[in-house]
Amino acid sequence: MEFKHFFPSDILKPYVRHYYIFESDSDAEFEDTVFPSGDMEVIFNLGSGTWESSVDDKFLKTPPIELWGQITKPLAIRSKGRHTMLGIKFFTHSAAYFFNDEIGIFNDQITDFADVVGNPAKTLHARLLETTDQLKRITLIENFLVQRLMDSEKRASGIDRVAHILSSIKKEPAENNLGNIASKYGITPRYLHKLIYRHTGLSPSSFNKIIRFQYSLKLITKNEQPFTTIAYDSGYFDQSHFIRDFKSFTGFTPSAYLQNITPVNQLLQQ
Repeated sequence: MEFKHFFPSDILKPYVRHYYIFESDSDAEFEDTVFPSGDMEVIFNLGSGTWESSVDDKFLKTPPIELWGQITKPLAIRSKGRHTMLGIKFFTHSAAYFFNDEIGIFNDQITDFADVVGNPAKTLHARLLETTDQLKRITLIENFLVQRLMDSEKRASGIDRVAHILSSIKKEPAENNLGNIASKYGITPRYLHKLIYRHTGLSPSSFNKIIRFQYSLKLITKNEQPFTTIAYDSGYFDQSHFIRDFKSFTGFTPSAYLQNITPVNQLLQQ
């Protein structure tokens, strides 16, 4: 397995965390679990293999172009065959620039991107399949995103506001300071919740929990500190709070996770 990151051009840096290419030349089947990240993704499948995801306890084949909504709980996936995947990882708020729908409708599911965007997505996928040059593929993706961005100017001011609010939540735990944050932006806590959910698919408290969880996950993967220190450094009230949240996002306790680190999740933590 090989996992490469590519950073966006200057015009797209405020919107795209990174692009990535995942390649696997093994025909071996495997199962894995994807954890909540706080970000949405679009993935173009360019290889001969297939992916399946768990839906109502059944594995269903994912579409050729996958739109990943906000994942708020562990999601089981299964791989078959050889893969080349090109992914776009947006910032928490920034997927809203590129879609007309409210983001929350995509939560905890993998949607066919072509159903959401239409023929432009199918045309892009076909052009990506025509070349194997990685940089040319990134250029095609960027041209597509810039055009979508130009079409979203009317929504930009509201999304920019959400970006600033999310930055404030990172500095102040949302569970305790929603009122303070809402007051800072001249809105009510109820409208704050509605505004963030509309543009991210997450409530303020869910966003805060996922950010805290992701930070703890990186520390656990490094395996350099005791769990009590990781819990404190990640902003948890105590170790039992840390373990409870971690298990809700992964299905494992922290110690069990260390014994069951899977290939895909190990790559994602690099």
